Amino acid sequence: MNTKKFHAQKMFTGSQWLDSQVITVENGIISSIQDAVEPLDSDVQPISGSLVAGYIDIQVNGGGGVLFNNQPELSTLVAMVKAHSQYGTTAMLPTVITDELSVMTQAADAVSQAISSQTPGIIGIHFEGPHLSIKKKGVHPAESIRELSEAEMAIFKRDDLGIKLITIAPENVLPAQIKQLVEANVIVCLGHSFADFDTTNKAIEAGATGFTHLYNAMSGLDSRQPGMLGSALLAKETYSGIILDLLHVHPASAKIACQIKGIDKMILVTDAMALIGSEQTEFELFGETVALNGNQLNIETGQLAGSHLTMEEAVLNAIKYLNLPLEDVLNMASLNPAQFLKQSKIRGQIQVGASADWVVLDSHNCISQTWIAAEQVFPLT
Repeated sequence: MNTKKFHAQKMFTGSQWLDSQVITVENGIISSIQDAVEPLDSDVQPISGSLVAGYIDIQVNGGGGVLFNNQPELSTLVAMVKAHSQYGTTAMLPTVITDELSVMTQAADAVSQAISSQTPGIIGIHFEGPHLSIKKKGVHPAESIRELSEAEMAIFKRDDLGIKLITIAPENVLPAQIKQLVEANVIVCLGHSFADFDTTNKAIEAGATGFTHLYNAMSGLDSRQPGMLGSALLAKETYSGIILDLLHVHPASAKIACQIKGIDKMILVTDAMALIGSEQTEFELFGETVALNGNQLNIETGQLAGSHLTMEEAVLNAIKYLNLPLEDVLNMASLNPAQFLKQSKIRGQIQVGASADWVVLDSHNCISQTWIAAEQVFPLT
């Protein structure tokens, strides 16, 4: 048995701050948390700074210079984890956006390899499409948007992919199909949709539990048509991801969502593309060049194409621009996504029985260390 001990001078468990705690980890799992007793044993590793649960990104398209759609293979997943771990991500759902069936299959096979080989940081897969609305497609290729057939359903029903999440437009996927997905242990999110309020609510009744990048690529809220946005804000039992890069959503809009929906149902996501953790400044997406301009990604028309956001930046933006308590922001990056994914017993909190996935924050709440299963992955030693 591989046993390690750590001394955290200051630690946020997900519910409270504790000082001077000794954490014992066995085979990557926290086995005990106790008040430190001086003098500490020589085998106890000190951790300075604030120890908090690692960040969980449920929507990440690439990193380290590679895009999952372009290279749906295990090496891409390894590169993505390496790129994002330096910004606090300890678990992710690599995301494959609307594409051909062969690409979806390759992506699923790559994640299956990662799950079977216990690749650190990879906990499942997010299929963002292809069953979306052409009216709200964003940069998803219109020619690949299609109805849900048995071929795609067979991929979604696989039991070797870890956590399975799918984003669908409920005007293109029947409630009966949503129920079928949920019965196959698929977490259903709604997004890239022009659905009206009633259609969205029927999808929730059928088992959908989340919304993909709130406000973006969904029917909006006005006086006569509440739209998908209105449904998302009012459906208290559902969760909403939000891209807090100050480009996709105005801080005031994010504040409104937090106040109406509740902080505990808001999830920070990156929607990050290939360039995070890379010196590259452009990449190809479905035959178009996506260029990095400042902190935003644009195709030639100027349209946004995903984000150049890290979880660290999302956390810092939430603290600065939403004026939220640090504890709430940390949970938006860790506990809330863990609860949404039904994983809160094993990640998203620092507690007995959970994986020792954590990050160390400096005095400015920036990442100084990242650990996955009690192994330091940033900075590499």
